[in-house]
Amino acid sequence: MEYRRLGKSGLQVSALSFGAWVTFGNQVDIDAAVEIMSAAYDVGVNFFDNAEVYAQGQAETVMGAALKKAGWRRDSYIVSSKVLWGSVPNAKPTQQGLSRKHIFEAAHQAMERLQVDYLDLYFCHRPDPNVPMEEVVRTMTELIHQGKVFYWGTSEWSAQQLMEAYSVARQYNLIPPTMEQPQYNMFHRHTVEVEYARLYETIGLGTTIWSPLASGILTGKYNAGIPDDSRMKLKGYEWLRRMMESEEGQKRIATTRELTAVADDLGVSMAQLAIAWCVKNPNVSTVITGASRPAQVTENMKAMDIVAQLDDDVMAKIDAVLGNKPKGMDFQLA
Repeated sequence: MEYRRLGKSGLQVSALSFGAWVTFGNQVDIDAAVEIMSAAYDVGVNFFDNAEVYAQGQAETVMGAALKKAGWRRDSYIVSSKVLWGSVPNAKPTQQGLSRKHIFEAAHQAMERLQVDYLDLYFCHRPDPNVPMEEVVRTMTELIHQGKVFYWGTSEWSAQQLMEAYSVARQYNLIPPTMEQPQYNMFHRHTVEVEYARLYETIGLGTTIWSPLASGILTGKYNAGIPDDSRMKLKGYEWLRRMMESEEGQKRIATTRELTAVADDLGVSMAQLAIAWCVKNPNVSTVITGASRPAQVTENMKAMDIVAQLDDDVMAKIDAVLGNKPKGMDFQLA
């Protein structure tokens, strides 16, 4: 496993990490979670991502129980949570958002569910237009001063919003966000490669990117249609099926078929190629992967062995198929 600094901080995160999303608590029990997380931990993964809203808090509860059962030293792994939407259905105004009240209470609830005394990383899951930026930055700073949070960051914030948070922190001698958690994959490049480009140097922004497989499209499993065991056929995932069956979704599937030929030439799976492609970007601190079985984790982790194969010629082939490379973007191995 390769380890990278989280932005300009001193924290070393594994280049591949593991996220619970809604799988934990809905499809995976505690024993299964231990097996899945151990498959990642045993090959060097040290970052486990979560959020209050995932499975309405159950994802954190299952992960917390799994961490306790696994018995790993607390100083050997990084655990996160994200705050905004709350963990209860039909959340009341005080049970959601980025007010000082909800940020503090959600942090303590997350620690209880995860069975930890502090959160290594704490993210604002999305911006909250109803809360002043100073209140958000000051609240996160106080949590850090209290030792309840080590680093705070954002998810799906614009470059302008990030700079506003950074400016507020500098103006009032507070702690700015260390990292951002954006979507990043072969189909979704602009934010990470263009919008944030100047932030990596100017403020030392780290990134913990999500959806490297573009909701599963880049696994190649939809190349011949939607399999019977796909999550898209489960209740609650109708939105994903609609997206997949849309004109844009079908276009992405067609592109994935072409990319699969590149993966075949390298002797790797389409999923491994897609994950390795994300890792190759030196501005990516860590790629959050997901899995519902240990075997999936094992296959995903093999992506680290493929990064070195992505030379200029292979990257050119990929870009030729994608046709969406931002001008001036040429990534070199970190």
